[in-house]
Amino acid sequence: MSKIIEANPWQQLRQFTQARIALGRTGASLPTQALLEFGMAHAQARDAVHTEFNRDALLEQLHAADWPTLDVHSAATDRYHYLRRPDLGRSLNADSRTQLQTLALAENPELIFIIADGLSSVAPLRHAAPLLQALRPSLKDWRVGPVVVAEQARVALGDEVGELLGAQLVVMLIGERPGLSSPDSLGIYLTYAPRVGRTDADRNCISNVRLEGLSYAAAAHKLLYLMHGATRMQLSGVALKDDSDSDMALLQPTTLTLE
Repeated sequence: MSKIIEANPWQQLRQFTQARIALGRTGASLPTQALLEFGMAHAQARDAVHTEFNRDALLEQLHAADWPTLDVHSAATDRYHYLRRPDLGRSLNADSRTQLQTLALAENPELIFIIADGLSSVAPLRHAAPLLQALRPSLKDWRVGPVVVAEQARVALGDEVGELLGAQLVVMLIGERPGLSSPDSLGIYLTYAPRVGRTDADRNCISNVRLEGLSYAAAAHKLLYLMHGATRMQLSGVALKDDSDSDMALLQPTTLTLE
């Protein structure tokens, strides 16, 4: 009697990836288990997009680690408008703009970190604070401003925040668009000389920061390499290449141990 579920010879390759390969088949269909897992992954991706950002929990993490913070909000009043009007997520609301315009920092920061919900509100809550801790030992020679926590934000919001605070570099940690195997992936966007009107060609992206993807130490490695390159060349984006895997001249890997 033949088996009902036909085995896939690629089965052994599943240990190397979370991608949906070698699922097997039952006749012309997927096995029930694979179908149920697909439905669960789809539900997790939808939840990641629609779930409200738990800002208070993130602020608690940051304050426990002694990071000074600022709260801002985009021009999108709620998640409904944020998802349907991407343009509103790219600019600050009036109150936040006034707050940053009147903020009296002792001196302009070289570096500003922004943590934003983006399209996966669970990603920054899970990964932003641990990533900052991985970076912290290597930031001693940088003049770092307060960590800005931004709600209903798109990547370009960092341009306005960085310009208002007079930052040389802005690093945005933001929830990425969920995939069916990665509902909590964090993206990192680096922009040199941020100002309103910058485009995606003016920034560098490090993607898939999460426990099953790019580790905090590896992401910190790449980010520090790009930060040093950006300040040295006074640019970011397509003209700044990530050769961090082959060129260690700008980075001491021993500084990237977690506290």
